[in-house]
Amino acid sequence: MSIESQVMDAELVSMLQSGNQEAFGKLYDNYSALVFGTIVRIVEDGREAENLLQDCFIKVWLNIGRYDVQKGRLATWMINIARNTAIDFTRSKYYSQKRKNQNLENFVGNESGKSYSQPAMETLGLRQMVEKLNPACRQVIEWMYFEGYTQQEIAENFGIPLGTVKSRTRLAIKTLRAYFEI
Repeated sequence: MSIESQVMDAELVSMLQSGNQEAFGKLYDNYSALVFGTIVRIVEDGREAENLLQDCFIKVWLNIGRYDVQKGRLATWMINIARNTAIDFTRSKYYSQKRKNQNLENFVGNESGKSYSQPAMETLGLRQMVEKLNPACRQVIEWMYFEGYTQQEIAENFGIPLGTVKSRTRLAIKTLRAYFEI
């Protein structure tokens, strides 16, 4: 990053921290594409990404007083806000339900007989393989891969030590690999 752009960011942050709305427009012009790109890579839906982009810029406006130029680049700070916002969205019940209730068109052929999407070959039968795992390992894998919990969230939400969650995950993945090698 050039010294000129560092000075420009410092001035922009100073103007934003003083409540300058014109500076906010300049911030949006300079960084909206970067923030949008970060979000859309995570949520994979342009319409939802546009909504989350607006949420991110509201968070930036409301929290610009907490930003410290000495601690890091403005772009990095904004990318972290975007990434966290997008990840929070993907963990929401709305997103989960939306993914479960995708249009039927995504799974069946259209009038011409062409299918819009096919399940990946390597995922066929995965659910049945997971069912063969011992109950403790199976539950952890279901929480992680089918419900979207992180290992830390599983530990906190279900009262299982983090080390136990990690070891059950490793054992389950090792067992699943062995199933697929048969």
